[in-house]
Amino acid sequence: MKEQFYSYIQNLQDTITSKLEVVDGKAKFQEDLWERAEGGGGRTRVIENGNIFEKGGVNISAVHGELPEVLRKQFGVESGDFFACGLSLVIHPKNPFVPTVHANWRYFEMYDQDGNIVTQWFGGGQDLTPYYLFEEDAVHFHTVCKEACDKHHADFYPKFKETCDSYFWNAHRNEARGLGGLFFDYLKETEEFTMQNRYDFVTEVGNSFLNSYVPIVERRKEIDYTQAHKDWQEVRRGRYVEFNLVHDRGTLFGLKTNGRIESILMSLPPTVQWKYNHHPAQGSEEEKLLEVLAKPKSWV
Repeated sequence: MKEQFYSYIQNLQDTITSKLEVVDGKAKFQEDLWERAEGGGGRTRVIENGNIFEKGGVNISAVHGELPEVLRKQFGVESGDFFACGLSLVIHPKNPFVPTVHANWRYFEMYDQDGNIVTQWFGGGQDLTPYYLFEEDAVHFHTVCKEACDKHHADFYPKFKETCDSYFWNAHRNEARGLGGLFFDYLKETEEFTMQNRYDFVTEVGNSFLNSYVPIVERRKEIDYTQAHKDWQEVRRGRYVEFNLVHDRGTLFGLKTNGRIESILMSLPPTVQWKYNHHPAQGSEEEKLLEVLAKPKSWV
């Protein structure tokens, strides 16, 4: 399974970066190959200062070795080895009317002292973070997510949508990071689902990503904007940074396990503002966004 999934994310990285380069029309992804001293490595690809994309990254990694202490405590084991691979992406567009997007699909195995697999699972998802609310964009994004889920089980979309709303919640601000999408973790083998079933589902979601996001980019990329729009985008990007550094499990895990800092912090936007006690004007488009972020909404 690990060879099967790692091969998949290698190809998916190529597919996504090639398409985003075409959409941008100017910037190209710069590739950075790296190795992890404890075992494994990755292929980081970053795009910057494009026509459409101000900064973005589409990264894959496959790491292995002895379980870090933080994971030994989490799983209640004294020792063991692991393998983990995944693709993680964050795209921050230049135009404030084009939303930021995040996605991640990953696979994990843990072994006993004899090298036998003792547990394995998939995780991941994708979510949308706009700066201005276009309800048709939210409906489109969630519709693509739901269609991918519905091919595998009727319960998947409502369950993983709710999990996403709960996870991407800035508790210290009491607001959502964005409009949600899908989030799932610890998808293991059960009486109902084999690991191949899980693989088929996760890759279905991964294959749907470009269709969930690119039409929104194409629809909004030519909208004229002012410095005031850009200021609001950067204020909201500050909330994105707060979530990633305070709450995000992936970021915290990477920082606690000697992860590659440049790849971990690739998710952060290039320019951000923190204005003291900032509130948008009453009845404005900016306030309209905040009203939606105050409580998760059903989009489809």
